[in-house]
Amino acid sequence: MKAYEENVNKKLMYVLMCILVVSWGLDYVVAKKALAGLDPLTLVFFKHLAGLAVILAIRFKKERGPLFRLKDIWMFAACAVFGGIMYFYCEYTAMDYMPVSLISIVLSFVPVVSIMIEAAVYKRRTSMKAIAGVFVCIFGITLIIGVDWEILLQGRLIGYLLAFGSVFCWNIYNFVTAALHERYTTIALTFNQLVCVCVILLPYALYHAPPLSGFTPVMVGQIAYLGLMSCGAGLLIQVRGLLILGPTVSALFANFLPVAATFLGWLFLGEVIAPVQFVGGAIVIAAGCFVIKEKDKALA
Repeated sequence: MKAYEENVNKKLMYVLMCILVVSWGLDYVVAKKALAGLDPLTLVFFKHLAGLAVILAIRFKKERGPLFRLKDIWMFAACAVFGGIMYFYCEYTAMDYMPVSLISIVLSFVPVVSIMIEAAVYKRRTSMKAIAGVFVCIFGITLIIGVDWEILLQGRLIGYLLAFGSVFCWNIYNFVTAALHERYTTIALTFNQLVCVCVILLPYALYHAPPLSGFTPVMVGQIAYLGLMSCGAGLLIQVRGLLILGPTVSALFANFLPVAATFLGWLFLGEVIAPVQFVGGAIVIAAGCFVIKEKDKALA
């Protein structure tokens, strides 16, 4: 009976992770449309405020006790700045310069940079297979950028730099969050980080937010979707996936986000990328998946 229940839970989790990948792909489309009425940092504020409402309700229902230790405030602030503010600022601003599909492909570079940081900063040994995967991933990125060579100086270079900025910001966020996870539950961690993002951006948002009349039903719906899926329900599905499927399978699902983003960007935004960039994207995704698996083997 127990084995049967575990099998059912895994199948349900596979379905939920597929839904999550599509939802996060749609996240790019919704954000790009919302940016027509809000600047990137103001959108980040309202998005996290909506997510905070969800996590706050969950926290009051599931957990009690102290929220944080004073000595960890700077670490939560760092998580908020790099993972909540700079990451999304770079990502959302890059949308002015390049298709969402290319941004999502560049973000697939996250696990590769993670391994490079672990080797350079933490002196952790990396298998030759993982190193080979890193070089294959770099080759895929080179293909993607190489096709854009003629229009790099027309602004797309800024888009790539912003997208790579998101990659590095997310890695900083991951390493700091990993250190905090030893002392806090996932819900407490998320709640504290969301609070920090909202507190830091509150003065900016109050000054730059449009008048109340500017918050149309469509814009409110866009903010609600971004908050619920990126910071609320999406997080819960991701955390549950880590528990039931393990980190490798969960990360592999996330690495297929560019596929969803490319299709949805074409469907709703009319964005297209060159055939060679499709090939480069496939190489990056495949190599990223390989690197994740090798990294997981090393930790086993």
